[in-house]
Amino acid sequence: MKETHEDRIARAMQNLGIQALAPMQEAMLEAAGGKRDILLLSPTGTGKTLAFLLPLLRWLDPGAGNIQCLVIAPSRELAQQTAAVFTAMGIGHTACCCYGGHSSAEERKQLAGRCPSVVVGTPGRLLDHIRQGVIRTEQVRTLVVDEFDKVLELGFHEDMSAILASLHHLDRRVFLSATDSEEIPRFARLEHPCKLNFLERHEAASRVRMMKVCAPERDKLETLYRLLCHIGNRPAMVFANYREAVERIGGYLAAKGIENGIFHGGMEQKDRERALYKFRNGSCHVFVATDLASRGLDIPAVECIVHYHLPMDGDVFLHRNGRAARWNASGEAYLIIGPEENVPAYASAGLEELPLEGAFSKPAPPEWVTLYIGKGKKDRISRADVAGFLYKIAQLDRDDVGGIDVRDYYTFVAVRRRKLEQTLSLVRREKIKGMRALIEEAR
Repeated sequence: MKETHEDRIARAMQNLGIQALAPMQEAMLEAAGGKRDILLLSPTGTGKTLAFLLPLLRWLDPGAGNIQCLVIAPSRELAQQTAAVFTAMGIGHTACCCYGGHSSAEERKQLAGRCPSVVVGTPGRLLDHIRQGVIRTEQVRTLVVDEFDKVLELGFHEDMSAILASLHHLDRRVFLSATDSEEIPRFARLEHPCKLNFLERHEAASRVRMMKVCAPERDKLETLYRLLCHIGNRPAMVFANYREAVERIGGYLAAKGIENGIFHGGMEQKDRERALYKFRNGSCHVFVATDLASRGLDIPAVECIVHYHLPMDGDVFLHRNGRAARWNASGEAYLIIGPEENVPAYASAGLEELPLEGAFSKPAPPEWVTLYIGKGKKDRISRADVAGFLYKIAQLDRDDVGGIDVRDYYTFVAVRRRKLEQTLSLVRREKIKGMRALIEEAR
């Protein structure tokens, strides 16, 4: 019996381990019945990626053998996550991920080989491939623009306009955002879209307890350190407005003995991936970032948000806090206010004051640490290979090995901190799958 669209959707959900969909995701599936444009508005962390990937299973032709859908994302990390979720659905279609900082030649090779059904990428890299004829748009029937307001905010207007101008045979456009823009640019060409609004801002905001922390000096680093000692080992994201500030904060905390990762748009892709992975797997409990990290990233366990700098915009403030209110979770948001700063109107409601008095103990080191292995997918290394190597050679138990993230040319894996020295000692001269590889603690 031929597999139906609903069969493929059910199989994808099973492969992803999803028992039931959220109302927003159900609404997207219902709206996906025809060729109508869709505009979905839903808060950060509510599952928008799955909301547009499942309907693709109704729109994609399994036997077409060409690119049928373009998905545009504002950041490399969001593009990678989207492609990874689509692949994990395991429904026979392939996806290619294209973004700056990744090998353009490698992407061209993937696009020229077994032609993917879906191409996910950032605007600049996608436009390069389109202009060079690497991505042929004649058969593209579906365009998805994720976090479209962020795409426009980052200045991709010209790239977006050129990409849409090359798509002459679209059946539908799907635009998704966590913010309700007053005006959608004319080049988007949304034709009377079906608008699904699930923002529910007040409900999400009510799950975040807001506290003000007064810093006695203009330089707020010592206050931040004391606050993080108060927070302890709960996962916290610290937001700053500038890349230089992120670097300075991260360096200060490291000198104080607090493990942390930093994340901003000026970093090398490999460094961004390492910082993100270490925070996800519990190798550090503090993640210092610009607003590039306020949306799109899949970081499920954040409990505390620290506004080292207050954003200029109330929407950005909501997006930051939304990192600690994903799905039905609750969290805390701390505003560090210097002696010459005032709390803006968008943040004043329900604000409590937290006095940081007395002595604080530095948080204990994280239970996990991240290993770097200098081999990856291109070396035919799999998660199973890495796990087996650590079980056998490093003599680790299954509970001693955490998440394993295999990239094209390297791998990150979490191991218990107490087993780090043992692991490095035992694997020092060993080969993984017959190959020598650099294995060290990821810094």
